[in-house]
Formats: sequence, C-alpha cells, structure tokens
Amino acid sequence: MGIIVTVVLATVVVALIFLVLKITISPKRVEAIPKLLKQGKTQNAIKLAKQLLQKDPKNYMAHYYLGKAYVKENKTELAILEYKNVNENALFGEGLDELTFRREYSEILLKYNQQNEALKNFLLLTKLDPKTAENYYQVGHIYEMQNRYDLALGFMQKAAMLDKKHAKAHAEIGLMLYRTKQFNEAKKEIDLAIKLSPETYSSYYYLGKILKDAKDLQGAIKAFEKAQRDPEVKQKAIIEHGSCYMIANRYDSAMLDFLRAIDLDKNNSNSETLYARYFLAACYEKSRKIDKAITEWEEIYKRNKSFRDVSAKLSEYKDLQTNDNMKDYLTCSNEEFSNICKNAILKGLNLQILSCEIKQWGCQITGIQKGDDNWMNVRKQVLLIRFYREPDPIDEKTVMQTLDDMKPLNSTKSFMFSSSGFSQAAKRFAENRPVELIEKQKLEAILSKAGND
Repeated sequence: MGIIVTVVLATVVVALIFLVLKITISPKRVEAIPKLLKQGKTQNAIKLAKQLLQKDPKNYMAHYYLGKAYVKENKTELAILEYKNVNENALFGEGLDELTFRREYSEILLKYNQQNEALKNFLLLTKLDPKTAENYYQVGHIYEMQNRYDLALGFMQKAAMLDKKHAKAHAEIGLMLYRTKQFNEAKKEIDLAIKLSPETYSSYYYLGKILKDAKDLQGAIKAFEKAQRDPEVKQKAIIEHGSCYMIANRYDSAMLDFLRAIDLDKNNSNSETLYARYFLAACYEKSRKIDKAITEWEEIYKRNKSFRDVSAKLSEYKDLQTNDNMKDYLTCSNEEFSNICKNAILKGLNLQILSCEIKQWGCQITGIQKGDDNWMNVRKQVLLIRFYREPDPIDEKTVMQTLDDMKPLNSTKSFMFSSSGFSQAAKRFAENRPVELIEKQKLEAILSKAGND
C-alpha cells in the first residue's frame, strides 16, 4: 500500500514540475524570439517560434513574433497569415499592445495590397487613438487609392487639422483639390507641403502628378526626379517619370524607367510593379517588339488575371505563334513593312501601285486597278490604301482624316487596313461613305494570299 501511495505522490510531483516548467520556461522561450530578431537571427527566431507552436498552436505571442520574423525576411504573405491569427486570438494588453499590433498589421496589409482589410484596421485605430493624425492620413490614403475622393479628402483634412505640419496630408489634399478643378487651393496646399518639409520628397510626387495632368511634362519630370529620393514613393515616381516620356513618344527613355521600377521589386510582390510591366508592355507594343510585350502581359496575368485589358491583349496576339504573316506585319522594320504592304496590294488586291510612303502609324499607298493603260490620265480612279499597325483600334477622327486626304488625290475610294480593329464610332461614321474598313481577319487573309501567290 505504501508503495502505491509513493508512486501516486511521485506522479503528482512530476506533473506539478511539468506544469511549472511549462508555465515558467515556455514564456522565457517566447521572450527569446524578439532578442533573436534584434540580433538579426531571423532564421533562428522562425525555428524557435515554430517549435513553440507545435506544442501550443494557440500561442498568439509565438504567432506574433513569427509574423515579425517573416516581415524581416520579406515574406509578406506568410507574415499576414501569422498576424491574422493574432488578430483573431490575442488577448491585448497581456504582453501585446493593441495599438502597436494594429499599426504593424495595417502596414503589412497595405504593403500586400489588401486595402479593405488595411482600411478596417486603420479605421479602428482612429477610434482607439483619435488624436494621432497619421491614422486619419492612412485612411484617407487608402480611400484615395480606391478613387473615393470625397471620403479621402475628409480624412486628409482631419489629419492636417490634428497636425498642421503634416506635409504628406497637405500634399494629398492638394492633389485631390486639383482633381476637382480647385486649382488655386490645390497649388496652395502643395506649396505649403513643400514649404513645411522640403525634404519630404513624396510631396514632389504629388506636384508631379498635377504638372503631368496640366501637360507640363518637363516640370513633371523634374518633380518626379526629386520624388525618387523618398523610398516609399520611389517606385511610383519612377513609373510616373516613365509615363511622361511615354506621353512624349520617347519610348526608349520610358522603357528604361519601367525596367528600373520592376527591378526595384526584388520579390515581384508590389502592386505598382504590375503597372510598370503594363506600361513597359505598351512601349514594346508601340515599338513593335510584340514578343517582349507578350512576356510582360503573361507575367501580369500570373498575378492578376483581371488586370486592365491584359487578358484581351493576350487573346489578341495569341495567333502570332502560328501566323507568321501577321507576326511579320506587326514586328518587322519599316522597310520590310512597306514591302509587305506593296505585296498585299499587288498580289492580294491585284492593284497597280502609284506611290508608297511609310508613315508613323504604318504605310500609305495609292493605286489603281490593273489593266488600265491610260491610268495616268484617269486620276478619278485613284484609290487610297492605308495599312495601320497601331496597337489601339482606329478611331472616328482617323477615318475622317482619311476621307479629307482623299480630296487632293482625286481619290474615289479608300481602304483602311487595321491589325487592331476600329472603334464603334469609326464604323458608324464609315457607313455610306467611300471608305472600307478592313479588320484583322480579312487583313490576315489578304496577307496569306499575297504570301502564297
């Protein structure tokens, strides 16, 4: 009997020792993680946190520090999962301050472009910490990104009221006032932002946006160059800098900027990188480097299948791999292109060529029906043929211009070939007029006929 009592007591003592060790030693192991993070030993911190979570999956402090370690490793998606776990299970105040957590969680969500979740947390911060201007600024910033300018302006103004020296808030207010055509007020806010803090280079980003919208491209370019000194807006400023060159049709300079912007995002995780790739693809398309454009569209499609018109672009060019005639039409040099167009006229349409001229948008040819021995004296039979290889559908204005250009040539009819189609307005305008709009499918057939003859 005494042996049994002894065994029972020993078991109880062991259980108590185990419980004490679990209570006392385990927290010390949790507390070791932030020390490892401070020393830069993130892999050790991750390993320790995972060991603790294997024993206690609900240990929210281990989840929290694991999230912080992932942030340091630039593994944002994994960090969000850990912070989300903390958000759902933590008892704030017991070793973890809610304000600190919410600020960190909101910033991570915003970095990973989870705007709605970030917005919820920043809105909660305005309730928990209503005297901090930065909370209102971040709410306004998210609303601004979502194009909800009326709400954005209110929160930005609240931020500026709480902190009259909040340069970023004044800069954003200036941009939004500009968008609502309150030009004088907008300029005052931007000037105030720069005056308050000339070294807050993000203000120059907003100045650049205003100058760009006002068509002052040189001024915008200078402003965006200054804005690049701010790490937070550097990538966006480079993209905007490139877009100014793009507007000016300086595609080589624009492409250098977009490539720089893409290279800044080592993990290919920023939402802005999608825009850099999209604009880079547009430059490649304009420069008729279609294979490179397709590569960029495919990269975008992997991350966001509904991004702008990327799906449509991939669909539009999907036949290039099998259709050599159309690929040559879109990608060849100007000299080769003129030969392709002349060949299409001679063999595809069976016309006689009078003139051939390369244009910025493509190639213009005048011709007449073959077999007319007196063609030099029959000017009224001249046909105006235009081949376009622009990436955008041909608009109504271009059709109108073609009809106007027929008059000095005494042309009786015109043909407009387009690899990208025509707008609905252009099609309506062309009805019952001496101009025939020939879209991609028929163009392909003519190129094929000319190539096979």
